[in-house]
Amino acid sequence: MVERGNGTLRVERQGPVAWLIMDNSSMRNAITAAMWQQFPPLLEELEAEEAVKVVVVRGAGEHFSAGADIASVQKILHNPATGHRDGGDVSAAENALAAFRKPVIAAIDGYCVGGGWQIAGACDIRLASSRAQYGITPGKIGIVYPLSGIKRLVELAGPAAAKYLLLSGDLVDAQEALRLGMATKVLAVDTLWDEVHSYALHLAARSQFSAQGHKALINALSSGASEAEVEQLSAYWQGQMAISDDAAIGVAAFLAKETPKFTWLRPRED
Repeated sequence: MVERGNGTLRVERQGPVAWLIMDNSSMRNAITAAMWQQFPPLLEELEAEEAVKVVVVRGAGEHFSAGADIASVQKILHNPATGHRDGGDVSAAENALAAFRKPVIAAIDGYCVGGGWQIAGACDIRLASSRAQYGITPGKIGIVYPLSGIKRLVELAGPAAAKYLLLSGDLVDAQEALRLGMATKVLAVDTLWDEVHSYALHLAARSQFSAQGHKALINALSSGASEAEVEQLSAYWQGQMAISDDAAIGVAAFLAKETPKFTWLRPRED
């Protein structure tokens, strides 16, 4: 567990699933400067843990996150390395989450607002409770949202929806978020955590080789990589498939009508 200031970013492990929990419940899990700074090192730690197959990001209690701690928002958006307000620690955390090579689920209950959406938007899959409320509210405090967050919002919801959300700062409910592409699925409040855990275990049982290869290729395609870059990346993963045991394991299990027990953990560079 890592503690800084008034908030805590902590990890709980349940078999192949790691829960990355934003805990600042007295402030609806507003993310403090120190919490933003802890995302990259904790994600690096989880990426290195071979036992961890899937990460679930959630808030403590009844809210995902009410966003960046407003009292320190000017500080956390500033990048001392460049001298510019280009998202600073917020974008660094968001980008570290998006670049994480294993599958990541955002489990969204209650408020998912501002910087909280940046965290959710950087995840691969967003499972929301029926009482979830989404909002992107920089217009209410007179700031410009970090470019990294705008890009992902446009990718997921499209430019028209991005303008609607950013210009108004209005909250939308879970069903509207589903329609806009900001939620993958809406779940009942009473069964949310059981269903999230069950789905995380479902993903963890799949081939990590397939999951990580597909995630890398989808990210390259959506980020605007050139055709040559995407083809090179595809060739890399096809080459990895030739030295991975997962394909043989999967085919043998399919033919035998058995559940495959995949063994691949990370790319081989030999």
